[in-house]
Amino acid sequence: MNILLIEDEPGIARFLKQGLEEEGFVVDVADTGPAGLAQAQAQPYDLLLVDWMLPGLTGLEVCQQLRARQLTTPLIFLTAKDTVADTVAGLQAGANDYIKKPFHFEELLERIKVQLRPAPASAERFVLGPITLDVDTHQVHKNDAEIALTQKEFALLEYLLRNKGKVCRRQSIIENVWDIHFEYNTGVLDVYMNALRKKLGMSKDDEYLQTVRGIGYVARD
Repeated sequence: MNILLIEDEPGIARFLKQGLEEEGFVVDVADTGPAGLAQAQAQPYDLLLVDWMLPGLTGLEVCQQLRARQLTTPLIFLTAKDTVADTVAGLQAGANDYIKKPFHFEELLERIKVQLRPAPASAERFVLGPITLDVDTHQVHKNDAEIALTQKEFALLEYLLRNKGKVCRRQSIIENVWDIHFEYNTGVLDVYMNALRKKLGMSKDDEYLQTVRGIGYVARD
């Protein structure tokens, strides 16, 4: 598996490169936003690890430009930013996940494995009001218009639709969508739900994707 690490701090870059190579990954490193953008487009990678604060172009700008060019390689932000606004901006730019600095290498490794895990083959299709989700083609439509979702947004919507009519608890969603089975800040789930609702043209009061306060979420027709 090939990973591109875009990180301008030499010490962090050396540490991550060495650790990931010991786990069997092939790691290339770019130390500026423009260099990382060019390298990500020049050859195929299985995953991109992108620092938020980079010289030349920020990690956010790199992500936005890659997604604008239809490059869908999974991307994880490495960031010291921790506000909800920053998180939303990163997810809306097309990032698949983010991890806050400082972080444990073991947690980063688990997040990488989740992004690289192949999706199971399926030909299932789910409907929720005007929303149609096709697992086989990995497409979501609202009426006749296709809605572009990130990999994690798609997985979140799929999980809720698979359990339509059932209240999905926050920790259960994290365990099944993020495949994380240790203590985790489930606040990230709210960010993804807000982004998902926005893309689907739904509000918090919409009847299709409802918030069950203090418990989780439920998809209802």
